[in-house]
Amino acid sequence: MSRMVNTVIFDLGNVLIGWDPRRLYRQLIDDESQVEWFLREVCNSAWNEQQDAGRPWVEATAVLRRQFPEHAALIDAYHLRWEETLVGPIEGSVAVLAALKQRGVRLLALTNWSQETFPIARQLYPFLGWFEGIVVSGEERLVKPDLRIYQRLLDRYAVDPRTALYIDDSARNVIAAEALGMHGWLFRDADGLREHLLELGLLGELPREVADG
Repeated sequence: MSRMVNTVIFDLGNVLIGWDPRRLYRQLIDDESQVEWFLREVCNSAWNEQQDAGRPWVEATAVLRRQFPEHAALIDAYHLRWEETLVGPIEGSVAVLAALKQRGVRLLALTNWSQETFPIARQLYPFLGWFEGIVVSGEERLVKPDLRIYQRLLDRYAVDPRTALYIDDSARNVIAAEALGMHGWLFRDADGLREHLLELGLLGELPREVADG
């Protein structure tokens, strides 16, 4: 397989960029249990995924404000203070990405992300410019693990799935990539990713100071 893989496709959230809405809501809600309740029952992952699928934020927040008028300010904060949900670069993973770039490996990305908030990430993280292309779910109005969004990336960038490694922190998203013939890797940490890429021959040994991030 090592000689076959010439393209690496990255998920972004919690692979290269840390993201956690708790980072914002711990500033707004004193009680940790209430933070968890709010993110489970109000601004939950199913609701957020609809923005990843292209729903406008103004519509999304209006829906919840009608359901939970007593939490209107907290609901609006999810969008208005969205940048504060970003934890920042996952330095070890970015070091791996830099090493792949240096070795001339073809780099693409496929992310579930709102089309309205993704430009903020582009401004904050220059390494997003290292990718030949990024397919953003909100722009495509399709979300992983829908096979159609993977196929859209493969078609748009003329990728042979048999030569592509897909990396994601979600098992269901990795399984979907594998269903289309890609090699999949479930991301747990940068060290594990680096070791896997070494095994594939896509990386040489990183200098220790770079590998340690």
